[in-house]
Amino acid sequence: MSEPKTYEQLLAENEWLTIQLEEANETIQAIRTGQIDALVVQGKEGHELYTLKTADSTYRLFIETMNEGAVTLNNEGVIVYANSTFASMVGMPLSTVIGLSFNQFVPGISGDAYRNLFSRGWTEENKIEIELIAPNRPIPCQLSVNALELDEGVSLSMILTDLTTQKESQQLLEENNRQLARINEALEVSNHDLLQFASVASHDLQEPLRKILIFAAMLRDKHADELPPDSMRYLGKVIDSSQRMKRTIVDILTYSRLSTNIDSFAMTDLNVLLADVLTDFELLISEKNARIQVDPLPTMEVIGGQIRQVFHNLINNAMKFSRPGEPPDIYIRCTPCPSDKLDTEPDDHHCCISVTDNGIGFDEQYAEKVFSLFHRLNTKDAYEGSGIGLAITKRIVDRHNGAIKAESREGVGSTFIIKLPLRQQTNSLLHDYSTEMESSVG
Repeated sequence: MSEPKTYEQLLAENEWLTIQLEEANETIQAIRTGQIDALVVQGKEGHELYTLKTADSTYRLFIETMNEGAVTLNNEGVIVYANSTFASMVGMPLSTVIGLSFNQFVPGISGDAYRNLFSRGWTEENKIEIELIAPNRPIPCQLSVNALELDEGVSLSMILTDLTTQKESQQLLEENNRQLARINEALEVSNHDLLQFASVASHDLQEPLRKILIFAAMLRDKHADELPPDSMRYLGKVIDSSQRMKRTIVDILTYSRLSTNIDSFAMTDLNVLLADVLTDFELLISEKNARIQVDPLPTMEVIGGQIRQVFHNLINNAMKFSRPGEPPDIYIRCTPCPSDKLDTEPDDHHCCISVTDNGIGFDEQYAEKVFSLFHRLNTKDAYEGSGIGLAITKRIVDRHNGAIKAESREGVGSTFIIKLPLRQQTNSLLHDYSTEMESSVG
């Protein structure tokens, strides 16, 4: 029985084994990366020469650094070379993979497709998608093959791209699209129900309101001499409030109807459309001695009735919020829009329409809030209105895949700038350009 080794002897032996292991690892790495193509090994009968016939060194160096699986097949479909990524994919040691037929990693359902790929791959590049047999679960892969001439002759090079993440993302996208379709369908039903409710509610509200206005007016006209001044003043407030409520009901119904797709886009001459709007304001323009200047406007693909409403609301606001004792001065023009990508180049697909007035204006900090539903910057006593007009305007512009912003100074006036596409894209989604307005409108 040999003497037990001392601590120092064990330490020395351990150090010698560590050195041998490091040398072995370095040798293996050199073989895999193509730094050597032959080994001289001490055998029983002296030194023996072993050449590496698995692959060309340059090719081997390249595929070892790839994230995709890579194998080289001989004309019988046997794996003569594989990188470590492929070995990991099939869950086998690299040394075991070499020499196996690649066919054993192909499921039966994909056998015909693989054999066709293998046959054609020697003369032309080709690729297919199959599921690779692996220990835990099949791996969806794209197989790309082409003939490759190496030191040992012509072989078939095959690259395997793992499509697992791509397939999962695709399935998630499809599921999200299905959910989105369900949500859109539910939203359409909800919008329809909401529109029906708004229509019924507005009708039910307008009928008693119409009677209040009729009887209040009759009471005022027929008994004006009999009623005391205070009663006449109160009666006037009832009529004014009822009229304001009627306008609010109509505006709410108009706003709710903008969610439907009853109207369609059509090429429309905005000059003709605006001329009709200005005709409606003839009496008010004359009363206020207003000056309105209009530059030529383009022909665009719009929903005519809705864009008419936009012009009506903006001109009505300019007339309403004019400075006391000063005639309203309104300027409507169309200018090319700066490109979103490069401000020095015009955007040929959009135009910017601006409506500028010399009215009372407002603080610039409210430039976004003025488009909110029911938001008012002035009291109802000073300026009539429901506070819905600009909200309707913005919703119409949004539906036209456009954007609107306001610029104003108190006591100087306001400018409303609308960016609209000259042509509507088929089946386009409604885009919100509001965040881009600072750089793209001006």
